[in-house]
Amino acid sequence: MNRRDFIKNTAATTASVVTVANGVTLTTYASANDKPVTNEKRWGMLIDTNKLTEADIDGMVVACKEEHGWGNEPNSNEAQKGNWIRKVKVQDKATGRISALPLMCQHCEEPPCVDVCPTNASMKREDGIVLVDRHRCIGCRYCMMACPYDARSFVHETLTDQKEDMPRGKGCVESCTMCVHRVDKGEKPACLTSISSDAIVFGDLYDPSSEINKKLKEVQSRQIRADLNLNTGVRYSGF
Repeated sequence: MNRRDFIKNTAATTASVVTVANGVTLTTYASANDKPVTNEKRWGMLIDTNKLTEADIDGMVVACKEEHGWGNEPNSNEAQKGNWIRKVKVQDKATGRISALPLMCQHCEEPPCVDVCPTNASMKREDGIVLVDRHRCIGCRYCMMACPYDARSFVHETLTDQKEDMPRGKGCVESCTMCVHRVDKGEKPACLTSISSDAIVFGDLYDPSSEINKKLKEVQSRQIRADLNLNTGVRYSGF
């Protein structure tokens, strides 16, 4: 087994906890239940921009901030604050139609951030969720430069009042985790809990009986920057 596979398998089945200060712990990502993470599943989202309003997207951003505690760094300017999910607008050059959509880590099957990471801190779980191991991150930010979606942030300052499920650290890179701590308990990502409509479908892309698998067979969907052949776990329809 090579070094990268060993790290992946270890991260998928074990949890290492280190107390850093005032009861705050750093935890390597692992399944929250006793079942090991396998490649039999691949988690993904299908976002219908026709059903999603701008207010919905704003609510998704707020829900993500509340769940993970990013975006309120007191000593950073706006450009330096965490930004795990944001609202962007795209325009059809042919028709001039403008659509708003939420943009976060796309959880690529072939993630560029993982390829360039010199310490294996950027990693992809067997179930397709792309994460950053803060124990290994050295803050080089190669992954930020490699990400075509500008989906990663860098923590510039010492943080307090962190969330137990999602500790953050100065000098580390971070991004959307698809709420792995919730998914491993059978729950949906926090951003979806703020949406009252069926504008976003979350589930196992590999399961033919799942709602997202069925929906992807019914509607035309697209990937952002499909030309890069990254096979993203987040898909969009309606624009």
